Amino acid sequence: MNAQPAAPATHPFTLRLALGLVGVLIAALTSGLNDRVTDLALADVRAAIGFSYDRATWITSAYQAAEVAAMMIAPWFAVTFSLRCFALAVAFGFALTGVLQPFATTPALFIGLRVIQGLFGGALPPLLMTAALRFLPPGIKLYGLSAYALTATFGPNVAASLAAFWTDAVGWQFVFWQIVPPILLASLLIAWGLPQDPQRLERFKQIDLFGMLTGCSGIALMVLTLSQGERLDWLNSPLITGMLLASVALLVVFFINEWSHPLPLFKLQMLARRNLTHGLLVLAGVLLVALSGSALPSAYFGQVEGFRTVQFAPLALTIGLPQLLIAPLMAFLLNIRWIDCRWMLTCGAVLMSLSCVLGMQLTDDWARQNFWLIQILQAFGQPMLILPVLMSATSVVQPPEGPYASAMFNTVRGFSSVAAGSLVENFLTHREKFHSHSLVDQLGNRPWLMTAENSAAASTMRPLLPDGSASSAENLGHFATLLKHQAVILSISDAYLLLIGFALLLVLLTAWLPKRVWPPQTLITKAVR
Repeated sequence: MNAQPAAPATHPFTLRLALGLVGVLIAALTSGLNDRVTDLALADVRAAIGFSYDRATWITSAYQAAEVAAMMIAPWFAVTFSLRCFALAVAFGFALTGVLQPFATTPALFIGLRVIQGLFGGALPPLLMTAALRFLPPGIKLYGLSAYALTATFGPNVAASLAAFWTDAVGWQFVFWQIVPPILLASLLIAWGLPQDPQRLERFKQIDLFGMLTGCSGIALMVLTLSQGERLDWLNSPLITGMLLASVALLVVFFINEWSHPLPLFKLQMLARRNLTHGLLVLAGVLLVALSGSALPSAYFGQVEGFRTVQFAPLALTIGLPQLLIAPLMAFLLNIRWIDCRWMLTCGAVLMSLSCVLGMQLTDDWARQNFWLIQILQAFGQPMLILPVLMSATSVVQPPEGPYASAMFNTVRGFSSVAAGSLVENFLTHREKFHSHSLVDQLGNRPWLMTAENSAAASTMRPLLPDGSASSAENLGHFATLLKHQAVILSISDAYLLLIGFALLLVLLTAWLPKRVWPPQTLITKAVR
């Protein structure tokens, strides 16, 4: 029989508590920025520390695996040691490992520090949702959830500008040291603002140690499989095959254990609530669809235009910076009783689909200005997807169940971010190969399309002479580059079409699964009347 969670002590919502929650928000945003900025600056970091490409890929993979694993267990430890103490300890460890990172003298030590920092960094975002569900009164609960949504909409989209600034203008070490000032500020606010709950060390008598070992190991191995699978040729690699089989087995055992454990990490019985199940499924889809505003434009500018991060970073800012205004605006609209969050989600999916339709018109003549409208649609569409999901899912979660919901939500979010990135990256790679082969095949069947009348008329568009020989190595090389660019453009267009399909799937799930929910404060008003 599952133990019922004890109701946490209630605290009046004061300015001091609000500033404490701001501290948790800053810490969570900093954690997300650290992951994304390091990923974007990986080429510069790799060159500075002398890593090979293959070895450097483990820097990101190891961090992400540890980060997602920590998301599973952070809420449990936050309840046990108290939210305030746990947040301060995790923030300190996160900042300390960041300071030490550039001084690592060996690849093993560097990756080891990344794993440790991933554990600390992954523990911070779940604390934000846990604190929001516990401390925010109904009247401003949606505004708190809009702050949580910033970790998915604001942070990832300002990371490109920060990565470009540190690597091009300051120094690669600041890719790791950038976290220190905001974490210090966050720690001061948390220490001063959050109430100190009594520690509940008696929970260790019922610790779900078996679940922690199987769950964390299983999800970490799955993340490593997804992030390294394409490079190692998937099931043709014994390492990938072994990690995948071990991951599946461990996760199956984990879910069986969680169902009956008296103090689980995941309370799977909560999935019987349709709105929560819908929220978890749609959250995974939203993170995938959102890549149409970041991964696809960056793929075009990086591979076709040859831009560095600093040159296309303003595009991501078009989505990121407006979130500081758009997210609270969406929370305000959702607080209006007659606005159904399911309809807002649908409108968000329509805006995202429209942006993808525009993206499918991509050609090699496009420049940054051709993406502005796409990015503006994304800036409104992303929070219109995420906030209704949070509102609907958390409406069926009671405050004592907040840690369970936070663990499930953040684990799904962390894993889905990795899975979505892997899916889009692998899709682009395979579609590029397909289009490249198709274009070469077409040209082989129609050689006159690239044959000049004579050597004087030869160019990069017509590199062959009438006898079938190349006019020059330079012309032939430029033609091959144009062919590759066209294959990349066609693969990106295909990816936009794929994401339209996922956006429409979100609409179908929304029409089928969730029930209508009402703004939290309107329920209080109605009850009083």
